[in-house]
Amino acid sequence: MSQSAQTAIPVISSTGLYTPADTISNEELVESFNAYADRYNAAHPDAEPLTHSSVEFVEKASGIKSRHVIDKSAILDPDIMEPRYRERPNDEISLMAEIGVAACRDALANAGRDIADVDAVLCAASNMQRGYPAMAVEIQHELGMVRGFGFDMNVACSSATFGIQTAADYIRSGNARSVLVVNPEITSGHLNWRDRDSHFIFGDVATAILIEAKDMAPATHWEILGTRLKTQFSNNIRNNFGFLNRGHGNGPVDQSGPHNDKLFVQEGRKVFKEVVPMVGQMIIEHADSLGLTGADLRRLWLHQANAGMNRLISHKVLGHEASEDDSPTVLDTYANTSSAGSIIAFHKHNEDLNAGDIGLICSFGAGYSAGCVFMRKVA
Repeated sequence: MSQSAQTAIPVISSTGLYTPADTISNEELVESFNAYADRYNAAHPDAEPLTHSSVEFVEKASGIKSRHVIDKSAILDPDIMEPRYRERPNDEISLMAEIGVAACRDALANAGRDIADVDAVLCAASNMQRGYPAMAVEIQHELGMVRGFGFDMNVACSSATFGIQTAADYIRSGNARSVLVVNPEITSGHLNWRDRDSHFIFGDVATAILIEAKDMAPATHWEILGTRLKTQFSNNIRNNFGFLNRGHGNGPVDQSGPHNDKLFVQEGRKVFKEVVPMVGQMIIEHADSLGLTGADLRRLWLHQANAGMNRLISHKVLGHEASEDDSPTVLDTYANTSSAGSIIAFHKHNEDLNAGDIGLICSFGAGYSAGCVFMRKVA
């Protein structure tokens, strides 16, 4: 490496975004769920009846108004209510790699960078389409990257910020000069669309972040001032789907029976109560270690899971109610896209900031896990 570990400064050179064409409004989603509930109640007169969902309930609980998904028709069909993807042969690019490649190419184009300059690809997401070969290696191959390495990492909704720190550490150590962190999130696949309390939460998307050594970055970039990660075990957000499931002898996933935890499940009130103070304190302590206060932060790009959580975290960090300019929201149109949410917010809402402005990317979720990335704009 031409740049030593002592002088290597990691920066965010660019980001990329892939957004599926299909969208589902709350109105469409509620209509589908209520039709399913009516059918279920008619077929199971002795069971506890399912309660209707409503647009008002969804928006009050989450702040979500619509979401993008790769497959819309099957999700909205009351007889199916789960995505349907064409099974692809092994010699065809997998679905997760395909959307990841699209986001990576967007990030490369935005930085004016060629894939030949990239040393590593980290695929950081809440679910992987398969165990192996690694999704990152397939993405690396499809991008035409003939050297370097790739691997997968999963820290649920915090995967992107954990990936950013990992990439930044490679830059600082001199083991890489340019790293793509890609977050393909097909979260519609792990969601129980028949569960009133969670059927509205997730959407599909892919994001990518290009982390590079400062001396090779484009003129406009974001210098990484510091990163911090935190994990603390909790069962309050869980997905038990895995390759050992068939050893239990329970058969396929039952979305309404005793094994529905093979999909996304959460204790939402407990998550809210426990995660908000944990993340708020983490941000404040990390800022203090960097000599920063809330008043120094021009913008917060927070994990897009729940509007109420972001409002409280922003208030704790900034010391006042955050405006849309202080803490932009994409949750209303993208829903919760797991690790990609804070990156979408950053991707769409950073160009108006001036040189010297300081911002924070922060994600948090299952684990519990949380990651902070403080940055200064350079232009």
